[in-house]
Amino acid sequence: MVNFTENSKKRTLNQKANLQAIGMMLMSSSNGVVKAEFDHDELIILVKLNCLLDVLILLKNHPICKFEQLMDLCGVDYPYRQKRFDVVYNLLSVTLNQRIRIIVHTDEKEPVPSVHHLWKNATWWERECYDMFGILFSGQPDLRRILTDYGFDGHPLRKDFPVTGYVEVRYDADQNKVIYEPVHLTQEMRDFDFDSPWEGIVTLPGDEKIHEKRQNIKPYSI
Repeated sequence: MVNFTENSKKRTLNQKANLQAIGMMLMSSSNGVVKAEFDHDELIILVKLNCLLDVLILLKNHPICKFEQLMDLCGVDYPYRQKRFDVVYNLLSVTLNQRIRIIVHTDEKEPVPSVHHLWKNATWWERECYDMFGILFSGQPDLRRILTDYGFDGHPLRKDFPVTGYVEVRYDADQNKVIYEPVHLTQEMRDFDFDSPWEGIVTLPGDEKIHEKRQNIKPYSI
């Protein structure tokens, strides 16, 4: 009988060894690689912005890499950092059954080189990243919003974007069109006190003893 657990462990070890070789190759061959480390058996590479394209081309074409697919491109916001944004590239090699994550730092003004000529689906991801975070991509021929409306103000996934947004949209029957209005909260935000005996206490089936203990009720006995 084939031991699937042992085979799976061997594949995992082989994949990790190959990723370690990729990390060593990048660190030795490119001055643009700042850091290469493993996190939960996943290789993460931090790259300088001006060397991003060279590293990605190498990862796509080198025989020990062969990352043919861009699975995802997304942004992460660290507003208190000088270069507040991370742009993250998650790559997959179907040929070698391995994944890698590439990270580059940027800010609101410094554009990231587009990779749409390496992976065609990058246009959709770069548009989403621009829409949600305001990250610019140089060389992207179709850099426009993709999820929000044309007149949308701001970038919703930035940490400093207000939770309620700036404007709200509704259809006005009198004007016979969709209109934009400043957000007006119908109720102020509330803080719930779950220790209060008047709110936050719900006794679910099976929790009767906990409820009795909370209320300091002695169980009834014959």
